[in-house]
Amino acid sequence: MASYNRVLLIGNLTRNPEIRYTPSGTAVADLGMAVNESFKNKAGEVVEQVCYVDVVVWGRQAETASEYLHKGSPVFVEGRLQLDQWENQQGEKRSKLRVRADRVQFLSGGSGSRNTEAPSAPKEQAAAAPPPAVPAPEAEDDDDVPF
Repeated sequence: MASYNRVLLIGNLTRNPEIRYTPSGTAVADLGMAVNESFKNKAGEVVEQVCYVDVVVWGRQAETASEYLHKGSPVFVEGRLQLDQWENQQGEKRSKLRVRADRVQFLSGGSGSRNTEAPSAPKEQAAAAPPPAVPAPEAEDDDDVPF
């Protein structure tokens, strides 16, 4: 039986990215995302629902996300579901489902998305420029993009 694990999300960050580094020096950033949905119920009233999603980003993407993103930033995340399992201090088994991002793209407020590399300018100059897209960890062919 074949399986497929792919997630595409567009939403806003619920908190500032939290970055840390593995002992080998690899950057890891945790993002919280809110994905909103609105629909009409049977009574014809518009109902807003929010789905909160935890996202983990690795490598250079984690560093760039930590540098340029903040609470409220709109982002497009492409990745896969990942189940983390552990035992807490009381010996209870715990688990958490989250998205392991393969690609994080910064979205601007009203003009759609930008697909540029991160600037190498000092932070003062970079703050004035619009945020760049986070480069994917592997080279991707534009023909593979689903939109």
